[in-house]
Amino acid sequence: MKRIVLSGLVLCAGLMVQAQSIDKIICTDKVTEIEKVLSADDMQGRRAFTPGIDKASAYIESQFKKIGLQTFNNSKDYRQEFATTEAKRTSLEVTIDGKAIDAGSMISFSYQPQVSLTEASPVTVVSIGSGDNFGPKFYEYYRSDKNLLVLVDASFKAKLQNMQHIGQMAAKPGKNTVVFVFGPTTATRFKIEATNTITTKKLNNVVGMLKGKTKPNEYVIFSGHYDHLGVGSPEEGVPHDATDSIYNGANDDAAGTTAVIVLAEYFKKINNNDRSIIFSTFVAEELGGYGAKYFSEQMNPEQVMAMFNIEMIGTDSKWGENSAYITGFDKTNMGEILQKNLEGSQFKFHPDPYPEQQLFYRSDNATLARQGVPAHTISTSKMDNEPNYHKASDEIGTLDMDNMTEIIKAIAISSSSIISGKDTPTRVDTTKLK
Repeated sequence: MKRIVLSGLVLCAGLMVQAQSIDKIICTDKVTEIEKVLSADDMQGRRAFTPGIDKASAYIESQFKKIGLQTFNNSKDYRQEFATTEAKRTSLEVTIDGKAIDAGSMISFSYQPQVSLTEASPVTVVSIGSGDNFGPKFYEYYRSDKNLLVLVDASFKAKLQNMQHIGQMAAKPGKNTVVFVFGPTTATRFKIEATNTITTKKLNNVVGMLKGKTKPNEYVIFSGHYDHLGVGSPEEGVPHDATDSIYNGANDDAAGTTAVIVLAEYFKKINNNDRSIIFSTFVAEELGGYGAKYFSEQMNPEQVMAMFNIEMIGTDSKWGENSAYITGFDKTNMGEILQKNLEGSQFKFHPDPYPEQQLFYRSDNATLARQGVPAHTISTSKMDNEPNYHKASDEIGTLDMDNMTEIIKAIAISSSSIISGKDTPTRVDTTKLK
């Protein structure tokens, strides 16, 4: 009986020490310090292929080194480099049924230096009607491997600005062309002429890890993307504000990257992970999720037990403080595990309240999720009303740093039983994925 009581006292003492440790390691001052660096003006908005993204990468690498993370797959450093093909539109001319389309009503995606298509070419005409859900339709056509002329209802014209943010980059570029035209509803005769400048460049994720003590070949991933939109430039499709042209991306996604760095320090210091933990910050999310796709190709999905992708946690969720949502909550039981580990706390994880946005399929978790991994994104972003999303006003002054700190603590605590190997989330049923 004395032995049982003593064990209970030791257990309680251990929990108290862990609670005290987390408050010392994951604190508002530390979170703010990292967030300030990543979202500072001198990072120039962290756009891919700019000095700003290189500076951000170097900072994250220095943090991983300071923490004492191992490199991934015995790499010489934390940089996970990959080659990409980038295409930049230099001209686009479209005529439909004898009428020339103005430049402000169309956009093309192609990796071909020269494009010349007519109704006699192997090209399919499709549409996005006024009653359609624009997001899923856009991504379906954008990802197509066929030549497409997409006729988009004029009511969606405001979407064109966000589409211009999408750079054309791929590790394995296709040979097709997809053109979106806003306004026309039919196209009996048409002509598409376009030119693109094609170049090959390198980008890099930043990846570090803590090897598991008893289950080193089972992995838990914490991730976020460290790129953003850069400096406002009309030719790059980013509006220029005369008073502030830098898109700092404090919430999107310096917040998620900050969380990954802070969690890396926390788990390194408590030093009790039975499963290996990978900490990855992805590049080129804003250009189409290419960093995450490349990273996923280096993983055996059967060895990945869970993925916590952290995206925009700097503002309060629709439920207020001490809350966040999990995309694809119903796809696995991972959300239930996290919530169980938070019983007795004020924090609550909710299912994604924006199912029409298809967020589960759109963020950096998607590639591994499509392979069955319980890979989910944790966010607080109010997708129906986030005033600073993709704007130059997304700065650290708009974030709730205290609440953001509590979210990171909740992620650390709720993931503990998965990292210890006590809990293993169910897999995503890939036969039911869209």
